[in-house]
Amino acid sequence: MLTTGSAARIHELLGVTGRFVSKQVLSFCLSAILFLIASGLTASAQEPVSFRGKTIVVIVGSPAGGGTDASARLIASLMANYLPGKPAVLVRNIPGAQGITAMNYFVKQVAPDGLTVIMASTTQADPLLYRKPQAQFDPTTFGFVGGVGRGGTVLLLRKEAEMRLHDKRAAPAVMGALGGVPRSGMQITAWGIEFLGWNAKWVLGYRGTSDLMIALERGEIDMTSTANLFQVQKFMDNGRFKIMSQSGALHGGKMVARPEFGDAPLFAALMQGKIREPIAQKAFDYWSSMTALDKWFALAPGTPEAFVRAYRAAYKGAAADPEFAELGKRISEDIDPMAYEDVELLINRLGGTPPEAIAYLSAMLRKQGVEAE
Repeated sequence: MLTTGSAARIHELLGVTGRFVSKQVLSFCLSAILFLIASGLTASAQEPVSFRGKTIVVIVGSPAGGGTDASARLIASLMANYLPGKPAVLVRNIPGAQGITAMNYFVKQVAPDGLTVIMASTTQADPLLYRKPQAQFDPTTFGFVGGVGRGGTVLLLRKEAEMRLHDKRAAPAVMGALGGVPRSGMQITAWGIEFLGWNAKWVLGYRGTSDLMIALERGEIDMTSTANLFQVQKFMDNGRFKIMSQSGALHGGKMVARPEFGDAPLFAALMQGKIREPIAQKAFDYWSSMTALDKWFALAPGTPEAFVRAYRAAYKGAAADPEFAELGKRISEDIDPMAYEDVELLINRLGGTPPEAIAYLSAMLRKQGVEAE
């Protein structure tokens, strides 16, 4: 931007020769104008971002009281302490259509000014959802800030059933799962049946995690998956169960095992070299990305880079704050922060999944007696 003094100086320069301006003077004046404009733009671009006196609105696509809502309220309030100017925080719940309503609102009606951020879950990053006609958003275009996970899921197995799991002549080990279609973390058994030769069958329809765990304890089922650290520890202390494998957590672009699970192998390591078909590999990448992702923060497409950097730095500071883990215990027994790079990697990988890969996974489940979408 030109100051009054700068403009006067240029006017003075232009006036030195009366009506006629020499090429040398004209060239000098134009260079001066361009320099002053460039200097103004540079100064503007380097101005520090501040949220002083502002209110940050956090959009949540689910009702108040759920896990995503609780995570949003916890993390946003702590993150605000690390944003320049320490803004106030307001959470706005916009439930509906598995999060599509909130996502559509976020990309269509929210100004990309850094004052609105969304907290979403794995569901909203699933291309199976946002490729529907009513969805008007593409999460791969968002400015990712960070996320939280639960450190991955584990596959719990009754020790007495382990031999049957690897013997096709024996009665199949029974895998228990919630609802009519197993959640992504529980689909680990589907891959084991298909590619590792596991001798297992599905029993679906359990109404909640507590019912599922009671069934495992009573011997109604032989195996199931969970991310609940408290439940895992309870069964391990029992002595009659073992962890067959763990999905791990994504850190620095690599799947990392949780030390709490001892030497339980990463499932990805068990699958190494087992998949030959490219489409099957893409289906496995889709499944493993869905399992690794959980809750994630993002800014609207087109948000200026300075605001994106400010949020990322604030999230990094909040995640390193001892209060993060302490407050996180109110939501989950183990809340695992994810860097924006890992969130971005997972969501972009999901976005690149071809429909044929998702269809492959559904067909694999149907072959095992599970009617998937």
